[in-house]
Amino acid sequence: MLRRALSWPRRAKRSLVVGIDVLLALLSTWVAYSLRFDALHWPQGGQWWVYLLGPVLAFPIFVRFGLYRAIFRYSGLDAMLAMAKAVALYALLRIVLLWWANWPTFPLTLGVLQPMIFFLLVASSRAVARFWLAGSSVANQRNQGRMLIYGAGAAGVQTSSAMAIGDHSKLLGFIDQDPSKIGHTIDGVPVFSPTQISELVKKLGITDILLAIPSASRERRNKIIQSLRALPVHTRTLPGLSDLTSGRVTVQDFRELDVEDLLGREAVTPQTGLLASSLRDQTILVTGAAGSIGSELCRQILHEQPARLLLLDHNEFGLYSLHRELQSWCLAQGATVELVPVLASVVNRRRLDSLCARYRPDAVYHAAAYKHVPMVECNPSEGIGNNLFGTLNMAQAAQAAGVARFVLVSTDKAVRPTNLMGASKRMAELALQALAAQAAPGSTCFSMVRFGNVLGSSGSVVPMFREQIARGGPLTVTHPEVTRYFMTIPEAAQLVLQAAVMASGGEVFVLEMGEPIRIVDLARRLVELSGLQVRDAQHPDGDIAFSFIGLRPGEKLYEELLIGDNPTPTTHPRIMKAHEDFIAWPELLGHLQQLQQAADAEDESAMRLILRHCVHGFHDQPLSDSEAV
Repeated sequence: MLRRALSWPRRAKRSLVVGIDVLLALLSTWVAYSLRFDALHWPQGGQWWVYLLGPVLAFPIFVRFGLYRAIFRYSGLDAMLAMAKAVALYALLRIVLLWWANWPTFPLTLGVLQPMIFFLLVASSRAVARFWLAGSSVANQRNQGRMLIYGAGAAGVQTSSAMAIGDHSKLLGFIDQDPSKIGHTIDGVPVFSPTQISELVKKLGITDILLAIPSASRERRNKIIQSLRALPVHTRTLPGLSDLTSGRVTVQDFRELDVEDLLGREAVTPQTGLLASSLRDQTILVTGAAGSIGSELCRQILHEQPARLLLLDHNEFGLYSLHRELQSWCLAQGATVELVPVLASVVNRRRLDSLCARYRPDAVYHAAAYKHVPMVECNPSEGIGNNLFGTLNMAQAAQAAGVARFVLVSTDKAVRPTNLMGASKRMAELALQALAAQAAPGSTCFSMVRFGNVLGSSGSVVPMFREQIARGGPLTVTHPEVTRYFMTIPEAAQLVLQAAVMASGGEVFVLEMGEPIRIVDLARRLVELSGLQVRDAQHPDGDIAFSFIGLRPGEKLYEELLIGDNPTPTTHPRIMKAHEDFIAWPELLGHLQQLQQAADAEDESAMRLILRHCVHGFHDQPLSDSEAV
């Protein structure tokens, strides 16, 4: 019956509610008469007009106050207040009309009693409808969630209120460390201690835990998340504030844990004072602007209020989307930054020279590159053309235009590379080092920033693992011992921006990223925080299995950040720099010309031979376990 009623057109539902209100107006009048005369009442004579006056007055007033536009399952305190105001006006007009008409059979006390009963009946009908709809929806859910909210502060209470109107899950408790809250209730929901979580999961059949601790430090969040990993629950975090305050948050609106939560370390914080002086009122060019790193660079640069921001990319739709996003931000913030979308490829030197001559950028952040190892391995000439010669084109165009700073976004795969992508990036570094060494004082300052894998970027393992978990597995991992350094997209962008300020020319900057993370451990953490169990020898009945597919061509078991062992500190406690060995420009130029000819001829063997000669440690075959260790 409920499903049939919910499928009615809006007009039919509204007519039903109006009909119920008419009956309640008549019923409240009968009850008021019966209570007033202490006997069951039957209207006589002019009393019929008193009965009819109720619905005649109530209908236009309720329409005016919007009571028939409300959606019952989402109605709350505001709807109740509107109803109270409507009935108060109804009562006033009813008393005035009946007094003016001087109905002899109408006692004045009835004018107060009938609206009170009418309000109680109408309010009760709305409440019954709301809980009936919500309760029936929950009953129809085959997999109803049973949840705890971790955090009984303002955010947790707001989340609880928003979820009260949802139809996907049931809130069974709050978790909080505050002794003054433990043992008490919030809106009828008990507050428990963190030490009781394991017991609650077993006793209450908890399936989800929602983190509502926005003010907690990263260290505390990491400890909490680590303590929840062993439990068979799906751990998620708060949605955006706009979703929370919309009043329609359900369990589907909660986000998976941020990628920062998967690092298990404190995020590197920026030194904002370093950035303002180098970016404010400047003309900044970002290449690869539509990519993961490039787009975050643009967002962070925009916060520093440059005069002009040039967005260069050869991905038309990506550039269009980024330009629209940044325009919207500028409009909302009242920023006057000139945004210039530049549809171009860095392999086109003529276009780059024209661009630099026209806009005279003060700084170039070069993030344009092909980064996926297997893709470049299959297309070596394109990888070398874009990653090496595209970088050289941009650097020489910047130098010719008198650009003050040029920063190359590089990768840890450039250190003793085992693949063409890493070798092409190391060759790009060598080219910049050679240009920096022969540069005249006061000319373009070239520097490089090298970091590990970026969590959440396009093609990173985390989105892939989440997709595989959603499909029920298996999770594909290349090797059980493969490790990588990881950082977040904002961290990577901050490192690039701050390195430009610290550079004097030719340095390689790296982030102190802590210990590398085993990919299999990252995957296991994702599975466990999804409330599932890894299927292995200890748990043959687990939910998600791992499939080890072997190292791909050019892939290493581990990555390094430095070629040498001589890093020196900088003004930032988590950023180091190194001056690494390079090839002088006159000698390097000959190798570059030979490499260009080999790439033009699609001669892969010649390309690999030149790269092996120039790039220290380049081993262009997959490493065996014994070689890697």
